[in-house]
This record gives sequence, C-alpha cells and structure tokens, in this order.
Amino acid sequence: MGLHDFNPTPGSKTRKRRVARGIGSGMGKTATRGAKGQKARRQVHPNFEGGQTPIQRRLPVKKGFRNINHKEYDIVNLDDLERMFKAGDEVTPEALKAAGIIPNNKDGVKILAFGTLSKKLTVKAHKFSAKALEAIEKSGGQAVTL
Repeated sequence: MGLHDFNPTPGSKTRKRRVARGIGSGMGKTATRGAKGQKARRQVHPNFEGGQTPIQRRLPVKKGFRNINHKEYDIVNLDDLERMFKAGDEVTPEALKAAGIIPNNKDGVKILAFGTLSKKLTVKAHKFSAKALEAIEKSGGQAVTL
C-alpha cells in the first residue's frame, strides 16, 4: 500500500452546484430560487423578520436589561441602628461595615424606616427614605446626606 492508493470515501467529494447556467443544467431559469417574490429577486438579510420588530430590539424589553447608570444601595433599617449603636454615636458607612451590618459598599447606603429608633444618632448615608428621615429627626438625631 502506498500514498497513491488512498482515495476519499465514496460520496464524500461532490461537485460544486453551478446554478443559473442554462436549462440543460437542471438548475437554470429560476436558479433554485423558486418563483417570484422578494427572496427570488434579491438577497434578504437572514435576520429580517418581514417588518416585525427584530428580536435584537425586542429583547431588552422582555429581559429587562439594567440601565448602565443604575445605582445599587446597601440597605440598613432603623432597628439595625437601634440594636448596634449607642446614643450619641456617629453612624457612617465605614462604621456600618465595621459593625457587620452591610457586607460591602456598593454604590452607597440607604436608610429605611423598618423598626423604631429611640436613640439620638448622627446618621451619615447616601440616601434616606422619607419616613426614616422623619424618625431620625423625631428621636433628636441628625441625618446627613453624603
């Protein structure tokens, strides 16, 4: 056996299909494009959906892609402040992290009004809910927006 004895497997090598080369080829006239219509006359983009809104434009609405400017805040409740800090303390994002209330600084800290606050605290955070702001000031404390 030598290299000159090797042949491709029968049926693995086929000739290129030559379309639109006359009636005798069997692929003349319409050149395998069928009859009439847009697809017979010119190339249609494979993603074209017949005028329906294309999938790449529908997806962001369906999937709910996140705005690139979206900010995500660590959430802290009033009952956390009541439990972890003494009266007169200054509550900052660093102090909250040291106390183990927030795992890490995302885009900031937001104080929510879950629970009650009876201590006078100075709370420094990036955002406050309206009720949390009211509760902090009602207890004699101060809310400072960073």
